[in-house]
Amino acid sequence: MDRITAAKVFVTIVEQGTMAAAGERLDMSRSMITRYLSEMESWSGSRLLHRSTRRLSLTSAGETALQHCRQLLSIADCLPTLSDSDLSGPRGLVRISCSQYLAQDVLAPLIKQYLQDYPHTSVDFHISGEVVDLVAERIDLAIRISQEIDPNLIARPLGICRSVICATPAYLEAHGTPLSLADLTQHNCLTYSYFGNSLWSCTLDDEPCAVAVRGNFSANDSMVVLGAALNDVGIALQPLHAVIEHLRSGRLVQLLPEYEPQTLNIYGVYHSRKHQPAALRVMLDRLVTYFAERDD
Repeated sequence: MDRITAAKVFVTIVEQGTMAAAGERLDMSRSMITRYLSEMESWSGSRLLHRSTRRLSLTSAGETALQHCRQLLSIADCLPTLSDSDLSGPRGLVRISCSQYLAQDVLAPLIKQYLQDYPHTSVDFHISGEVVDLVAERIDLAIRISQEIDPNLIARPLGICRSVICATPAYLEAHGTPLSLADLTQHNCLTYSYFGNSLWSCTLDDEPCAVAVRGNFSANDSMVVLGAALNDVGIALQPLHAVIEHLRSGRLVQLLPEYEPQTLNIYGVYHSRKHQPAALRVMLDRLVTYFAERDD
C-alpha cells in the first residue's frame, strides 16, 4: 500500500480523534481506514494507538510515528513543485512588483529571454515605487532597492545598485560644473523627496561624506527625476542601471567621479520559501545571475 497515503490516514485519525471522523474527512470507508492503520502498525512493528469504544490515544511508538509521518507529508508536498521544474519546465504566471525604470530599462532583456526559454510562463508587471502588500495585490515577487530590508520579510539578495551624480552638458554650460561635493549646494539638485531637502551620501578615499542638496523639482519616481535631468532642469543622483546608456551617448555627463555615492542592495521579496512555484524559483535564480553579469 501507498505509505504516503497511509501516513496521511494516520495523521488524520489523530487529528480527528476517531477513525469514523477520519474516514469522513478523507472520503474513505471505515474498512479502508482500518486497513491503512493496520499497515502502518505492521511497518512500524508496534501498536500506534490505544483503542476504546469512545476514544483513541497515542502509544509512545505512535507519538514517534506521528512526528515522522508529518515530516514525510511535508516532504511529499514539495514533490509536485520539484516535478514541475525538472520534468515539464516552469509554467504559470509570475506577478512582479517593481519601479518603472527597473521594468522598462533594466529587466526587459531578462524577461524577453525568460519567456522565450519557458513558453508556458507569463509575466505581469505591477509598476509602483511604493512598498506593496504582496498578499493583497497578489504579487509573487517584489524587487526592492534599499540599504536594508525589513527582517520580517523573506528576501533574497539579487545584486547591488550603484549610483552616479549626473547632468546634461546644456545644464553644465549654463550653470557651471561642480568640482566638489560641497559645490552641489550651489546647484539645482533634483530629489526624490516631497520635501525641500535631501541628503546625498558618498565616500571619498574610503571616507564617508554627505551633502544636503536643494532644488526646485522633486518626485517619488526615478524615471520622472531622470526625465527632468535629461531636460536640463538640474543635477540628479541616479541609479547607474538607469543612466548607463545616456552616459555612453553623451546625453548625460557623470559628475564628481572621485566621489562614490552610497551603494544600495537589490532584493527579491516573496511570500514563502515553501511550495515555491518553479516559475518563480527559476526567475529568482536568473535575476541573481543577471545582476551579477551587469556588475562585471
